[in-house]
Amino acid sequence: MREKTACFTGHRKIPPESISELSQRLKNTLLRLIEEGYMYFGAGGALGFDTLAAQCVLSLKNQYTHIKLILVLPCITQTKGWSENDIAIYEEIKSQADKVVYTSREYSRGCMFKRNRHLVDCSSVCVAYLTQEKGGTAYTVNYAKEHGLTFYNIANMI
Repeated sequence: MREKTACFTGHRKIPPESISELSQRLKNTLLRLIEEGYMYFGAGGALGFDTLAAQCVLSLKNQYTHIKLILVLPCITQTKGWSENDIAIYEEIKSQADKVVYTSREYSRGCMFKRNRHLVDCSSVCVAYLTQEKGGTAYTVNYAKEHGLTFYNIANMI
């Protein structure tokens, strides 16, 4: 299954003026992966890029009914402190996901990293939105590269 699975990682904050172009790059990348035989797409359920990626997979499921969205969530209380609107979007995505996996029951200091490692360990491709070489996204991208995943950074695609 790993050879047919791609995961996502990216920043929580995306400049609003970049969302449209980023969405198109993401869709084009997913279409190429689907054409190459990828069926499973793992997202971490965070705000920002994870949400955008999950929504893109769900929109493509109308045409490519065989693809699956797998949410890999760090803990049950991930949305603590989120706005009502963000929670509603999260719950909508969760209700449409083909599978939901929690890597930890409760929040702990390392639960986000555990989630990110799980996403990478179950994938052969990592699709990222990486604009800074620090933080959780950079950690996940480096972990993916160290483990031999094919890597696409849609922040840099033309």
